[in-house]
Amino acid sequence: MSRPPRLLELQPSWSPHQYGRRPETGSFGLPDGCPRALDRDWQRLSRDLYTGGLFSEGPLDLLRVVPSLLLTTVLMGQTSPNAGESTFLKLAEQFVHESLALSPATASQAGYHKHKDPQTGKIIELDAELDDVSPDGMATLRRFYEDWRGRFPQTSLGMEEATDLRLIKDQIDLNLLELDQIQNYKHNPTIYVELLGGALFQPLTDQYAPRDVRLGHILSRISQIPRFLDQAKEQLVDADPIFIKVAVEENRGNVDLIESAIAKEIPAGDLIARFEKVAPPAVKALQDFSAWLENDLAKQPTTRTWRLGKELYAQKFRLVMETAVTPEQVLADAEQQLHNVRAEMLKLALPLHQQMYPGHGNHADLKGRDRENQIIGEVLQKIADQHPTPPELMDVVKKDVATIAQFVRDKKIVSLGSLGNLKVIPTPPFMRGIYSVAGFHAAPPLDPDAEAQYWVTPIPPGTPEAVAESKLREYNNWVLQWLTIHEALPGHYVQFEHANQVQPVTRRLVRALYGNGPYVEGWAEYAAQVMMYQGFADGDPRYRISYLKVWLRAIANAVLDVRMQTMNMTDQDALELMEKQAFQTQSEAKGKLQRAKLSSTQLPTYFVGNRDWWRLRKKYEAAKGPSFNLKEFHDRALDEGPIPLEDLEKILLPERAGVSP
Repeated sequence: MSRPPRLLELQPSWSPHQYGRRPETGSFGLPDGCPRALDRDWQRLSRDLYTGGLFSEGPLDLLRVVPSLLLTTVLMGQTSPNAGESTFLKLAEQFVHESLALSPATASQAGYHKHKDPQTGKIIELDAELDDVSPDGMATLRRFYEDWRGRFPQTSLGMEEATDLRLIKDQIDLNLLELDQIQNYKHNPTIYVELLGGALFQPLTDQYAPRDVRLGHILSRISQIPRFLDQAKEQLVDADPIFIKVAVEENRGNVDLIESAIAKEIPAGDLIARFEKVAPPAVKALQDFSAWLENDLAKQPTTRTWRLGKELYAQKFRLVMETAVTPEQVLADAEQQLHNVRAEMLKLALPLHQQMYPGHGNHADLKGRDRENQIIGEVLQKIADQHPTPPELMDVVKKDVATIAQFVRDKKIVSLGSLGNLKVIPTPPFMRGIYSVAGFHAAPPLDPDAEAQYWVTPIPPGTPEAVAESKLREYNNWVLQWLTIHEALPGHYVQFEHANQVQPVTRRLVRALYGNGPYVEGWAEYAAQVMMYQGFADGDPRYRISYLKVWLRAIANAVLDVRMQTMNMTDQDALELMEKQAFQTQSEAKGKLQRAKLSSTQLPTYFVGNRDWWRLRKKYEAAKGPSFNLKEFHDRALDEGPIPLEDLEKILLPERAGVSP
């Protein structure tokens, strides 16, 4: 799931709710809290995770920013969201709008297009502006967050408002942690490249105004690229080689965006004249920036690496997870789950291996992990033979969307709309450095009928045959079905279609902007398992073992993140974990290794969020007894939007939590 680049960390808080001990798992490595009836279903069925502001770090951060009151009243003709809202929510709305106005690129991603300057009364066309990333701009940003830290009321609030306040305060603290201590804006050039790409791309796809107006906004931003990149150079003092490598690669995507995608959209007349005036200096500035990265910044001495380090990681982890869970607890739980899931894969693989390789025997001459890897690996290799060709990839995914949607409706898993706004499109070139396989880009919260994009990264022409084959085998026909379940149905697309209906409007804005990560990514993992229990793929063991391989990757993500960011895990050890223990191809493992260096604290959200969704499901089912309805539970939980799961429990089950709604 994608999120827009933004001027500050503004990552969702992602982690479990009560995570103090190792999970108790069933025979199939099910999460603690998974109902035993479902455990039996899993056994009966016979059958990690894809990977995939400023300071946007993770490819699957489901964070989305939000449109404003102005968008609501000017573009959508709705009643002001202030009507009927509490004093707290009005203050929250002011905070949201003012924070978005400090980053025009982020505001565009949010759908916040016009901002009234409270000092001058002037209406600012945010879509025509690029961010001020100068030292003065950063100082203004810091003062803004420091000031707002003490402006919210300390009086008691109801559970809904207390949840909103928690989200806001944690994100303020996360931003100040970034500005004061982590300081990616001084050390990681990818944040500037990605913010710029998002600022140019968003107006091409978001039809918030007539086409000529939007193209005019893009051209205005293009004209500001030299200034923006000069400010970026002023800020950057050093960078790890991986940041420079990826920034240069993604910056080529920005050049291509201007010279190809945008150029093709410009009609004859005044706009083409403007384009021909502003595009050449902008492209030159982009090319000069890449050269500066390679020839100047890369040579600056530094003792800093991509590793966050134990102390900063722990501080960030707490704010992102929004719970008392520690990295050490997550690591211990994940490593135990890794062992359990591998054992279950072996049980599934043995009969499949006998069918697929009748002459191989069961490799009794091998012992331990070597035997497991040989048997499971051979089965997965045979399964991977079934994959699309590069030209077929997009069509296969589109067909999977239709098949899965029908299954969700037939089994009454969760409410679905018409799906009319869901579009399957190629991943934008400037984002392919991080979104190496797929991602999801949601519709703006206040424009829920706008296009929601399921990004699928194509195999470019000219890709070496061995590289293309490796990627397609990794994301074969079976795994592609899981990918669509996770990213679209009933995963992220459905999740945010529900979140887009949260009322009142300001609450929707707060939860969309500062959404909790374990809720978001945990839902997509939990939903994939629910699909299994409901009989998806007719219980085919090839799908089941393929899914377990994917789930193993989610578990390995958590191990990878903690060990690489805090325990000096080497590249070789990381590749060993992914390739030998989690059955990833070399190509996939190398892509994940890069991602693990570009981000921190996001990779564990799949694992810990999945576990807490099952815990909540178990408690809810117990409270409802015979009246429990799966679709009703999912609808109620998703209709709250992405909040910490421990707060969701208090809202759904207030009588158990002893709190007022």
